[in-house]
Amino acid sequence: MRYLLSDIAQIVGGELRGEDLEVREVATDSRSVVASEGVVFAAIDGKNHDGHQFIDRMVQRGVEAFIVEREVELPTKRCGMVVVESTLVALQRLAAYHRQQFKGVVVAITGSNGKTIVKEWAARSMPDAVHSFASPKSYNSQLGVALSLLMLEGSERVAFIEAGISEPGEMERLEAMIHPEVVVVTSIGDAHSANFPSEEAKIDEKLRLAQRAKTIIYSSEYPALARRIKELYGDRELIDSSTESNDYALELSDALSVDALHVSALMRRLGYSVDGAIFSAKVSMRLELKEGIDNSMIIDDSYNSDINSVIVALDALHLQSMGRRRVAVISDIRQSGMDQEQLYGRIAEAVRRAGVDYLIGVGDAISSYQQLFPRGSAFYRTTDELIENFSKERWAHSVILLKGSRDSRFERLARLLERRTHTTTLEVDLAAMKKNLNYFRRHLPQHHPIVAMVKAGSYGTGDVDVARMLQHEGVHYLAVAFADEGITLRSKGITMPIVVLNADQDSFDVMIAHDLEPEIYSFHSLDAFRRAAHRAHREAYPIHIKLDTGMHRLGFVEDDVDLLGRAIHLDPTLRIASIFSHLATADMPEEDDFTRQQIERFDYMSEQLIEWLDYTPLRHLANSAAIVRFKEAHYDMCRLGLGLYGFGFEHNEELIPVATLSTRIVQIKQLAKGESVGYGRSARIESDTTIATIPVGYADGLDRHLGNGRWSVRVNGQSAPIIGRVCMDSAMVDISKIRGVEVGDKVTIFGPERGNTLEDMAKVLDTISYEIMTSISQRVKRIYTER
Repeated sequence: MRYLLSDIAQIVGGELRGEDLEVREVATDSRSVVASEGVVFAAIDGKNHDGHQFIDRMVQRGVEAFIVEREVELPTKRCGMVVVESTLVALQRLAAYHRQQFKGVVVAITGSNGKTIVKEWAARSMPDAVHSFASPKSYNSQLGVALSLLMLEGSERVAFIEAGISEPGEMERLEAMIHPEVVVVTSIGDAHSANFPSEEAKIDEKLRLAQRAKTIIYSSEYPALARRIKELYGDRELIDSSTESNDYALELSDALSVDALHVSALMRRLGYSVDGAIFSAKVSMRLELKEGIDNSMIIDDSYNSDINSVIVALDALHLQSMGRRRVAVISDIRQSGMDQEQLYGRIAEAVRRAGVDYLIGVGDAISSYQQLFPRGSAFYRTTDELIENFSKERWAHSVILLKGSRDSRFERLARLLERRTHTTTLEVDLAAMKKNLNYFRRHLPQHHPIVAMVKAGSYGTGDVDVARMLQHEGVHYLAVAFADEGITLRSKGITMPIVVLNADQDSFDVMIAHDLEPEIYSFHSLDAFRRAAHRAHREAYPIHIKLDTGMHRLGFVEDDVDLLGRAIHLDPTLRIASIFSHLATADMPEEDDFTRQQIERFDYMSEQLIEWLDYTPLRHLANSAAIVRFKEAHYDMCRLGLGLYGFGFEHNEELIPVATLSTRIVQIKQLAKGESVGYGRSARIESDTTIATIPVGYADGLDRHLGNGRWSVRVNGQSAPIIGRVCMDSAMVDISKIRGVEVGDKVTIFGPERGNTLEDMAKVLDTISYEIMTSISQRVKRIYTER
């Protein structure tokens, strides 16, 4: 895009103030902008953040152009502003105008599931010689679609735009921006069903995207969807992808097979073949964060490479660095439609803006333009040449971005850089975690403070990467169980307030040294922490007072409150940052009377304590369940625990489980009738059986009680029961009924698929999801993904 601010003002119905600057890029997240000529910062006053608070920070970073929702003083004479009623609406109008100028074909992809994978497979199916565009990651929201469309340069022949909705009224606004010629409706499922009165209402909302489209691609695998498309759009070109023939689809699970057929039908409609396509569930659709060697972190985004995805990936590098050295490894870009010098000039500028400390270029093209890049950059013609010159020292204490096209084969470099090489991995979907966070935020007042529970390694999902995301998302506090957990977060660059819930006096000195804030639950802990604060010569040190309102675990009881008030109100050493308690049964409707008693008791006790103070601490009582069920328990702040991770709310379709435990098959064997499997010969073969061995056992967190058919994993999307006993480091599964299984195929131990969820496993084990998640061994590699 390339517009003057005066053009934007005219397009969106705003008023220009100050200089009439030219802008080429829109930024809405202040944390992703280093310094940028040609960037316009759109200040959005949203539910959780007000972008207007960061205008001065943007000016300090070199940004001079702004779109704002209210009159603000121009920071400098060089600045220009467009004042609008709604920044989001203004961006949507600008995106719709920008789309109207686009001469290529726009394909919109929607559906309950499979949107991102269909978009990415379709983009990869395009010939290298054809310049195309795909919206980055899952930019499918009201804001994400607008930002995607504004990335169009105009020279692309095809644009693939993902469109997602969660409630009525949203698709009308998306369609006005996208105005697609071709619409692919991938599926209809349970996602967001709670927000619609019926399945037909949800189908009708999604199909609004096609009201001006010429072609609609769908699958009769979803009969209600197919029937409604024919009723509404019988006069359009309708393509049922289930009639397609695609050899690739035969090798995939049922859901992925439908996705592959959608892509096949779409490619034929666009006039291209699918011969060069990659239809594989093994290919990541998302940016992955992995723990690397020598205290490094890897951002693996090496499945495609175009100018816009490079810029998005560099933004991620900047956001994830947290003060650490930034290293970027970037391959040649195959599709751009731009002059090569112009292309790599833009990449070099993006590298500089992202504050990259060390760039490595891989490929003939990028090496040919190395003079455009910062001095000290390194260039290699191939990945093999880079690996031959591999030196561990250059990667230490860094955040490393791997950004390459699919033929760059950066996966070999990633394996060299990864600290853990265990085949078994716990994949943590940070994008799903953000959606869960926003689900709970929708139940709270605007900008309501939240304490996020990251104790026990964020319930087994990992510590620092989750904490970084929460810090980035504007969560107010983190809570850990023990001081060691907080110290680890501090050592990895987490600067936000951290509460230690199980603080003991032996750790008080080290807590103060790392600015960790204790939960104080007894007079003994109060006196001990006061002495520690005196030793450190600290004043008004923040503490968090725990009240016992009926859980009877930790906390001051009602008779303690007056004495507690006397002990604190004249003491300058300590300052109460918050007063809180813990609800015992907020998720149990049959115990709602008890929960309300706890709320009343907390209300009385906390007010009684505040009367002793000349300031008003924050009060918080609501946990995940109470955020949704007890509005009266919201107070000044809320605590978000297991709900953040998508667990503990089995029947809530809005929440997404964020963790998937998976491994790969290492051996396949044919067993004859009469043979046995595993320790104790506990499994006797009654007929010819094919078994697969997977490298995961009870030392990894796969409970021994799941053996002998009590739990089934998923192989190629189908159930494979565990046969015999679970061993320490491995288990065997029966794959006799699954076609085409090979060594190396992915095996899902638990994931989001119904019947294979963590909640399902907890029922089999007669336990809770907390216990399973926190039992997953640290030797299991954590991979963090961003859609």
